[in-house]
Amino acid sequence: MSQDIVNQVRSLALSLGADYFGVADLIPARDFIHAQGGERAGRYPRGVVMGIRLQDSVVDLLPEKDKEGAILYRHTTYDVVNTALDQIALRVANTLQREGYGAFPVPASKRTSDEHICGIFSQKLAAHMAGFGWIGKSCLLVTPDHGPRVRWVTILTDAPLEPTGSPMEPRCGKCTECVDICPVQAFTGRVFSPDEPREARFDAAACDRYYKELEKNGSVAAVCGLCVWVCPHGRKAGRKARKQAK
Repeated sequence: MSQDIVNQVRSLALSLGADYFGVADLIPARDFIHAQGGERAGRYPRGVVMGIRLQDSVVDLLPEKDKEGAILYRHTTYDVVNTALDQIALRVANTLQREGYGAFPVPASKRTSDEHICGIFSQKLAAHMAGFGWIGKSCLLVTPDHGPRVRWVTILTDAPLEPTGSPMEPRCGKCTECVDICPVQAFTGRVFSPDEPREARFDAAACDRYYKELEKNGSVAAVCGLCVWVCPHGRKAGRKARKQAK
């Protein structure tokens, strides 16, 4: 029965535009999830994870650092993609609910704690647990095929779904491009370890202050995203696609 449900919701998600679909076993990370989102997030043993790949042509606007490019990037990768992910999640959650299971769609990008600068649940954690990639030195989820150029959404559920993957070990090696390009040196360059707090790798407050400073200085669409753009795993995929198109 569980495989039938997985096939049903996978087909639905892909038909609605998802590029990635998987199921994560969240039990090993339950303490972390509970600490971030409380019982409302921590009580679910599974996560249905979906992702949409970002447009390389839009991500490649980031290093140009002009106002028009920033507006286009924010519109496409935040407004459009996040809305699409939330709509996919709602449809999949409704399907699980109709089958009699609990289903909690976590917004693709919605901060719920200004103190901790995070949402109720970590989307990249779910994608990591589902086997889609590793947590890079940028603290982003890095996929082998498209780097960090993917945005994610998760449905927390108690449906007895079989996990589709397991966490990948970091593959960043000696690369520090994301660390070096950060305008506020927010990354320490440490390799991800589940036993360490986020602060060991990433100064989220410094990043947040930088965005606020951009907004205060009159940037209509305050964006940075250089860590997304610079990752070699994402850039090589874009170069390969352009080469094949010629």
